[in-house]
Order: sequence, then C-alpha cells, then structure tokens
Amino acid sequence: MTPNNKPYSQKQGSAIPKPGQTPGQGQGRGFRSRSHGAARPARKSVKNISKNWKQAPVSAPVSATAQPGHAYPTPVTKFAPRHGANKLRVSVLGGAEEVGRNMTMLEYGNDIIIIDCGLQFPEEEMPGIDYIIPNVSYLKGKEKNVRGIIITHAHLDHIGAIPYIAPILHNPPIYSARLTLGIIAKRQDDFPDKPKLDLRAVDIDGQLKLGEFIVEFVRINHSVPDSLAIVVRTPEGMILHTGDFKFDLTPIGDQVTDFAKLTRLGNEGVLALLADSTNASKPGQQLSEKYIGQTIQGIMEKAEGRIIVGTFASNLNRVQQLLWSAQELERYVVLEGFSMKTNVEIAKELGYLTVESKTIITPQEALKLPPHKVLIIGTGAQGEGNASLMRIASGEHRFFKIEKGDMVIFSSSVIPGNERSVQNVKDTLLREGAKIVHYQMMDVHAGGHAQQEDLKLLLRMVKPTYYVPVEGNHHLLHDNANVARVLDWPDDKIFITSNGQVMEFAGGHGRLTTEKLPSDYVMVDGLGVGDVSEVVLRDRQLLAEDGMFVVIVTIDGQNGRVIGAPDIISRGFIYMKGNTSLVEQARKKVVEIVAPKMTTEKPNPVYLKNKLRDELGQFLFEKIQRRPMILPVVVEV
Repeated sequence: MTPNNKPYSQKQGSAIPKPGQTPGQGQGRGFRSRSHGAARPARKSVKNISKNWKQAPVSAPVSATAQPGHAYPTPVTKFAPRHGANKLRVSVLGGAEEVGRNMTMLEYGNDIIIIDCGLQFPEEEMPGIDYIIPNVSYLKGKEKNVRGIIITHAHLDHIGAIPYIAPILHNPPIYSARLTLGIIAKRQDDFPDKPKLDLRAVDIDGQLKLGEFIVEFVRINHSVPDSLAIVVRTPEGMILHTGDFKFDLTPIGDQVTDFAKLTRLGNEGVLALLADSTNASKPGQQLSEKYIGQTIQGIMEKAEGRIIVGTFASNLNRVQQLLWSAQELERYVVLEGFSMKTNVEIAKELGYLTVESKTIITPQEALKLPPHKVLIIGTGAQGEGNASLMRIASGEHRFFKIEKGDMVIFSSSVIPGNERSVQNVKDTLLREGAKIVHYQMMDVHAGGHAQQEDLKLLLRMVKPTYYVPVEGNHHLLHDNANVARVLDWPDDKIFITSNGQVMEFAGGHGRLTTEKLPSDYVMVDGLGVGDVSEVVLRDRQLLAEDGMFVVIVTIDGQNGRVIGAPDIISRGFIYMKGNTSLVEQARKKVVEIVAPKMTTEKPNPVYLKNKLRDELGQFLFEKIQRRPMILPVVVEV
C-alpha cells in the first residue's frame, strides 16, 4: 500500500495522466485541441447514468510501487506464481469459431471469472432468430463461484448477452470502464423484467482481487472509447486478454494505447496472450481514426447538397469527428436511429463526446434549412431493414427522403453476410439520384481491429509463452497463428482452440486438452431463450425452401371411411388457383391413402398421419420435384 493506506490509483486521483505527465498532473482538464490529438475527456458528474453503478474496490498493486516522475508505477518485484494444487483452466465459450458471442472463462479451484458476455447476430439460415448468446450450462451449480464478469468494451458482441446470462449466474458483479457501464445500464432499461445489474466502475490504474485472481487493466484503442485489455494474475501465471483492439497513435476522444504498461507486463512474464483475430488476415497496419476524420471532412467540404452518413451507433469516435467537422463547416446535425441518439447522449453526459449545443437539431428544424447546411448521421450502413438509412432510401422516413444532389457516405465496412442488403441500399440510393462514397472508394472507414503488423508489435512487446488467437472465425484464428509463426513462435506454444475447448496451465506449462464444455448455440427468438432447437430451425428452413401443404381429412371413427372431400391448404408451395389439376389429384391420392383396407378394423389416426406424410410427400415430389412440409389433420366423427 502507498502512504496513508491508500491504493496508488486512489492516492493520485481518479483522472488518468496524459502522455508526458506524472500521476496527479492535469487533473480536471477536458479535451486538448484537435491539433494536438484528443485526450481523455474530463470526468463529469452524471445523475441519470452513473447512479446505476458504484466504484469497484481497488487493491494495492502487487508488482509495483509509485515512483515520482513516472506515468505508471515502476515494477519492483514480479508476481511470482505459486503453482498450487489446482490447475488454471481457460476456455472460450464463444468467439473462437465466429465473429461475435464473445465470452472467455478462467477457472482456478473454486474461483471463476468471465471476460465479456456478448451476442452474435444470426446467419441467413436461421430464419426468425433475433440473436445467439453463449451457452453457460457448465456453470449450473457453480454460480456462487463466479467472482465477476469483466467487460472489455461496449459493443454488443461483448455486452449483448448480459441481460440474459447475468440472471442465470445469480447476478454477479460486472466490472468495466464508465462509458461501457453507461451503455450496459441504458440497454438494461429494455429488459424491465430482469433484475437490476450489479455494475461496478473500475479504476484503470488499480487492481481487483477476485478470489484467487488479481485483475488489472490496460488502456487500449478500439472504435469506441474506454476500451480495455484485461490482465489476470493467477497462481499459475499471468493471462492477458486484448479484447477488440487496434494501435492508433492519434486516437479521437481517447488516450493512446498504454504501450509502456504492455511492455512492462511483457518484461514481468506473460504466460498466455489471448489476442483479437478479426483482421488478422489483412497485412499492414490499421488506419488511424484521425486520418479517416480528415478524409471525410475533405469530402464534406466539396459537397454542395445535403450529406447523409451511415455508421455504427457505437462508433463514437467517428461520430465525434463528424460533429467537429459539422461545426467547422457550419452544418447542423440531425441524429437518426434510436441507438445512435442513445449512445451520443450517454457519451455527452459522461464527458466522452463534446459538441456545441446549437449543432444538433431536430428533423423539423432541418427541413427549414437549405440542403448545404444539413448533415444527417444515422444507423443503417449494414442495410438493416428498420434502420434510418434504409427508411430514408425507401421513402418511408417521417421527415426525410433522398433528393437529387444528396451525398451518402457509408462510413463502415460491410459485415460478412450483409453484402446483399448493403448493395440493395446502394442501388436504391443511386436510383433516387444520390451520390455514394464508401470505404472501397476512399478511406472513409478505419476498422477497430489489429492487422498483421499491429499483431506483430503486440507479440514483440508482450512476449507471451503461449499465444492463443481468439475472436474470429476458425480461418481467422489460423491467420493470427501464422503471424506468430512469422516471428518464429513454435507451433507447440500456439493454441488454436475451438469453442468450449479447455486449456490447462500448471507449473509454467500449458496444454490444449480434448475436454469440451457445452458451447452450442443458445438462440433468442422473441421472449424465448434457448427454446428454439436445431429441429425447429430445420423446420423453418424447410418451410422457407418448399413451403407447406396442409391436408384436413374427416373419417368415420367406427369404420375409417372418408367423409366428404379432403380440404387442402397450400402456403409457399403452389398457388392453388393456378394448379387446380394438381390439387384434385392430391385430393384423390389422400382418399386412396386413408381409405381403409378392412372396414372391421377401427382407424388409427396417428398411423394415418404418418402414412399421409410419407406417401403424399412422395406423390408431390414425383409430380413437381418439390417436397413441402406435409401437415396432416385427421378428424374422427
């Protein structure tokens, strides 16, 4: 402990020192000027959001003491692993075979911590599914052992499953930075039936004692401020989880990645590094957010009409630059999309986003201005059907529709699987007379994920004994592993894991076991969680491909004879009015299938339904080479 029995981070104050400052300097200052890059905003008192959490307790640093003149504590002694009777078990419950659904579990003895709790958006072959969340059935009966959930940043693929999983785990404490907690708390308002979350803000320079684990944080850059890498000191060694990250030397609304701390941790000795793989297939380095802002402003300066920018609602760094550019170019801004408005309001209240009060206006006010004075920032760059950009393009928006001369900037990359919907939006916009700019034409988007040269720099700083690619499809994990191989990392020190596969560490050594924890998809459909199985999905796919054919036949309950003509209903299979001949043939076939061979035997409705499914299905397939879902209804009278 430091003098006066206060942890280092508490003694020096809550603000984080800027590069070149010693701890305690620069307290209470806001953003620096844009010409010098953006620093972390001043902390504001927030009544409506920060009341939802409390400050997490901070323990004294294990490996460091405060030294005057240093921006971070200087290490004195290493955190020596004890190598106890237990083994450290690490498993990725989501995010090792897909982009999304991120969740990593660390287990030592009776202590468990979880890093991230995200959702995954459904694939095209999952009709009706809202999203997919991690499977935590392994933790049934161990809920009391979960010491906390630690969140790296505020994107839905890292926080989206919290409303569903936190109650299952008996509502453990959730630790993260202030902006992340603000977005989590606001999203929880959409789930009034769920219990109040136990949200705890962390001190970036402090530590948490969670059972046998000691947790630290490293400031890292991403496309949303307050992103963290997570350091977990365990009895078997140090684990570093990067979360989503990139290296940006000129970030917007955030501090530069703490390279000094990453290097210090590497010098102490990192047992395993779990690193972001999302952009591991791309050579080079990720573009700086500041460069993207300059490019977009250059485009805006040349625009003569209205400008519409589609981007992610969570990309607050991009939104900040757009607001700054609007102020410099004397344009007024309309925010479109519920999530966009919500995130901007949270960031403003917490001091992570600055804008003049007169800059943001309502749609009604924008309609009274000339086009060259208006900038619309909205969601929908992925072609989402209900997002603001799609509604504007299709003419269904309450206030705006595309006019000749409008410039539309797609300031985001296309998420795999959304290519068709994005192209449809672009086609619609072009037909209406808009001009389009997207990231394949000009640098109007910088990803939030490290590329190959960034990963090499990370590996050189951290120097882990074991390297574990995470957060990406399986081929991306291999691409990430190849980056380490280029730096001569041995294959036996690179673990390419899969969802649920357990990694064990003991005595300084690690191994990728054959043990698999439950990690299959848990699908959310409306209010149902996990009640949609693979069988239900298969039925939905069949209905989508070939439709259904409903047959209602009435029989005599005593002798099984068919009473009247069978009723037939077709949905998604054939248009009945245009296929009367086939319908009549099907009716005759139904009677033939159901008619009893012996009138002395009482009919069996279950047997008749199965027989109708098989034989009528085969009959229809022979006629038109399609096999719909047959829904037989046998009524006894």
